[in-house]
Order: sequence, then structure tokens, then C-alpha cells
Amino acid sequence: MNAYRLVAGAGIEGLRQVDIPPRALDVLEVRVALSAAALNYRDLAIARGHYGGMGDQPVVPLSDGVGRVVEVGDAVTRFAVGDRVIASFWPAWIDGESSPAKTSASFGAQLDGTLAQSMVAAESALVRAPEGLADAAAAAIACAGVTAWNALFVQGRLQPGASVLILGTGSVALWALQIAKAAGLRPIVTSSSNDKLARAERLGAQGLVNYRETPEWQDEVLRLTGGEGVDLVLEVGGQDTLTRSLAAVRFGGRVVTIGGLSGWGEAKLLPGALVGGNKTLAGIRVGSRRMTEDLVRFIDTTGLVPEVDGEFPFAEAPRAYERLASGDAFGKVVVAVR
Repeated sequence: MNAYRLVAGAGIEGLRQVDIPPRALDVLEVRVALSAAALNYRDLAIARGHYGGMGDQPVVPLSDGVGRVVEVGDAVTRFAVGDRVIASFWPAWIDGESSPAKTSASFGAQLDGTLAQSMVAAESALVRAPEGLADAAAAAIACAGVTAWNALFVQGRLQPGASVLILGTGSVALWALQIAKAAGLRPIVTSSSNDKLARAERLGAQGLVNYRETPEWQDEVLRLTGGEGVDLVLEVGGQDTLTRSLAAVRFGGRVVTIGGLSGWGEAKLLPGALVGGNKTLAGIRVGSRRMTEDLVRFIDTTGLVPEVDGEFPFAEAPRAYERLASGDAFGKVVVAVR
């Protein structure tokens, strides 16, 4: 089996193509011939050595991928040879609330991931792929898509007509925008690029804020919502944006934090902003297999097609990393494995 391996912190240049002999399946395992794998910002963080919980052993990178089952263990009942499947981000988090045990290992970090011709996983760690999506789009679901779903509907508890502020146009943000549009929410998007804002508008954004032109962007969000604030903020910025996000959310609203693009350091938070505004601040780490299955059903029902920036040949996987690192991508960066 041809695959890439990477030691955390070795950089993009540390990606190495290797030949890995296939191993025999345990009774509840499945072998999947992969056709596409998708990158997330986390994969860059691992390459750069900025992601915790990594050892010093090489691992097959990437958490997201799609393919067809080619072999099943003797006790497998959830899938059959020929089924098209995607990997769930946390193999041990099936349903319910998260816990340290459920989120202790993920594909592409502690476990070999999807940047390979095939992968072996427990049947419980896989989900049927959406019927209507091409491989490149189907490969992009497990991390960014499920994170957006969790933020909007599990932690966020949003109903049709609710307003959501989406910071930036990264992969989670675009997933949130497209899901919000399909679900009848009212999304507002921020970016430093007017071109990306125009593209976000075409995807369904109902409010646009250039945070470079309007540094106090929370004031513009309040103006766009008649002074009330949004029902939910999808917070990806971290230490430099959290205070403004709390100012932009309405009385009784929620800020769901999923990242720290500006850093993971201290942010100035006044207890009165939470208590006085009856606001909730929550953090999430992707989501469960159940959430992945719910998102797949939503995709099949609505016909949603996630935005894909581009697809690179397997032999050019380092270029896919470089495209993501450039900051110019709009949508998911995918590697074609076939």
C-alpha cells in the first residue's frame, strides 16, 4: 500500500511516501480503498509541530477521507464490500457527550489517517458517505463539516430564522455558511478580503463585514442586527477576537469556540459580559459519529455540496499542504488518491 508518513513538527517537507504492507483485519475491522482525502488546518498545525498530543513516531496524516469497503472482518455487520464510507473524526466517540476517553485518539494524529491508498478502521468508526456527493466533496465532511454542525445545532441549538456570525472564510466557516443557508438561518460573515466576502455572499451570506476595513467589527454586526446582536457566534479567532465576539452576540446568545487562529493566549473577558448578558461561552472539538450521520442525512436531504477549492494528485500531496498554508484557498483542499 502506498501512503505518506509524517513526523509531527517535520514541516511539509517532512512528508514521505512509503510502502506499507497490508495487515490482517481483526474481526470487527474494515479495509477501505480510499479515493480522496481532505486537509484541515489541524494538519498544518501537526506538520508545524503546533498540535498537542503527538508523539515522535511517523503517522499517516489527515483525518478526512472517502472510499469503498474492500474487505470486512468476520464479525462486521454495519458494512459490506462495495459500500462507500467516510471516516469519523474520533473513532471512539459514537454518541452522547464528549469525554477524555472518547477524544483521546483521532485519525491522522494518534492513529494512521487517510493520506494513503487504503486504511483499516473499526466498523464503528465509519459512516456511509452521502449518496449525491462526488469523492472530493464527500472526503471533506468529517472534521470541518461536523464541527460546523455541532456548533450550529448541538451546542448552538439554533432554529430556522436564527442569526449566526461566522468569523472568516476557512473550511469550518464555509461549511457553517452553507449549512446555515440550507437550514434557513441568517448568516453574517467576516473576512479581510472583499473578494472572499463576495464569494461568501454568493453562497448565502446575508451580512458582510470586512474586519480590516472595520476593526471594531462587532459594532457593524450590532448595526446589521438592529442593535440586538446575533443568536450565535462561530468563534475561530481565539485570543484577539473572543472579546468582540461576546459583544456581538445577543442577550442570552451563545459563542461557540472552535479554534484559535490568532493564538491560544489570554483573552480579556469581563464576567459581566457573560453574567449581565446571560450569555454562554462553549468550546467544542469536532463531534461524534452520530453528528456525522446526522450531517450526512442533512446533505442527502438538502442536496448541499460543500465548497472545494481544488484537488491535487496523490503524488503532489505536498502541494496541497502548500495551497492550504498560503491562506488563499476558498473551500476544502483535497488530494485524489485514486
